[in-house]
Amino acid sequence: MTANASDGKPFFHAERIYMPQAGDSRGSQMVLGPDKKLGLLRDTSIQPFAAKEEVFEIPLPAGVQQGKVEVNLRYEPRPGNVYPLHNIIRSANPITN
Repeated sequence: MTANASDGKPFFHAERIYMPQAGDSRGSQMVLGPDKKLGLLRDTSIQPFAAKEEVFEIPLPAGVQQGKVEVNLRYEPRPGNVYPLHNIIRSANPITN
């Protein structure tokens, strides 16, 4: 997810990775490779037909009154193999109290 000011300059960027995270049962560190995976530590994957909601709080730098927020959802089964799924661009204005 990226947020850009009205002049196109980015001021916020965040990434979230959704996947099952496996461990070797010796600690809480994630391991890679089928020969080392012995159990799931946690599963943050997006389940089929289930709604998933994320909240991002974006601090606005001084002088920025409006901008654009772009969210990209992609499937990456292996590093380098990227399949775009969704791309959403919305205008954003700050919330005033």
